[in-house]
Amino acid sequence: MNFICLDGKYYPADQPVLKHDNRGFRYGDGLFETLKMLDGRIILKHLHFERLFFSLGLLKYQGAAFFNQEKLEQEMVQLCRKNECEKGARIRLTIFRGNGGLSDDSKALNYLIESWPLHEAANSLNENGLDIGIYPDARKSCDPFSGIKSANFLPYRMAALYATERQLNDCLLLNTKGNIAEATIANVFIVREKVILTPALSEGCINGVMRRWLLEKFKETGWAFQETVITEQDIFLADEIFLTNALHGIRWVNKLGERRYKNEWTKVIYNNFVKSLFSPAGQCH
Repeated sequence: MNFICLDGKYYPADQPVLKHDNRGFRYGDGLFETLKMLDGRIILKHLHFERLFFSLGLLKYQGAAFFNQEKLEQEMVQLCRKNECEKGARIRLTIFRGNGGLSDDSKALNYLIESWPLHEAANSLNENGLDIGIYPDARKSCDPFSGIKSANFLPYRMAALYATERQLNDCLLLNTKGNIAEATIANVFIVREKVILTPALSEGCINGVMRRWLLEKFKETGWAFQETVITEQDIFLADEIFLTNALHGIRWVNKLGERRYKNEWTKVIYNNFVKSLFSPAGQCH
């Protein structure tokens, strides 16, 4: 039997636990974190929790004495043990503002933790390159909220459906200026003329944990990189494209439309940084 954790209490996953007037369901009033656990340790947890508590402040959630990193970590580990997946797990922490109407002034929070076994392929570089597209319909806004993982996920959901209908592995989303923002569940990087480029946070992309960690590593080791504006033309002129997120680390893109890409730099980045992160002796702090 699979279990979930709601506000610190454990329930069977098939048991209804949310009310009809839940504001996360009604209005997308919430946010979430997707975390990776290996051998009972949460990968890059300091970056996840830093982003989480910053986002809670931005969305004006009231602080609660019981709601802290130590407690959440303990409950995540306990839930993964109950679900027999602590060796390798995908964890989703969802935070929402309880029940009520649109104008209710309550800022109190509720939270839900879920966990599932993680496929072993998530711990290695993908052998087959991704085939991706560009979603033409939705536009990602560029505002103070665009960097958080909001529960209002409609543009990404529609882009994912677009990809599925066309038998693509993923899609890139554009921002309101028509530039590249990110993919449906990942940040995007390109390599062009030996420089690594990624959309700046001002371009509306989520402040991804793996994105941030890699940029710190590039800076520490003197790799040439830029956080900048990336246009559709830049994408087609790139030598390589790779996507990053907390679960997979880094995945290389083989094809966008008729354009094919190499993966030489992607392999080097994976071997120099990401591979050790997901190893038993990795930097799982």
